[in-house]
Amino acid sequence: METLRVDIQNDQEKKVLLAFLNSLNYQYNIDKDTDVTNGPLKDLDERKADLLSGKTSSLPWDEGKL
Repeated sequence: METLRVDIQNDQEKKVLLAFLNSLNYQYNIDKDTDVTNGPLKDLDERKADLLSGKTSSLPWDEGKL
């Protein structure tokens, strides 16, 4: 089984896509709460706040290279 994620821009696109899926009798789920972009952005914001507050530290780029 595979998952296909489609970003729908408006209600018209959603209607067309659902009509197509229904016409072919495809099984599908609609998940309105999933926001892929906000998760990583939230993590970056938290890491930045930790760095600025002194909870974490960083190395100069040339010291961090492998």
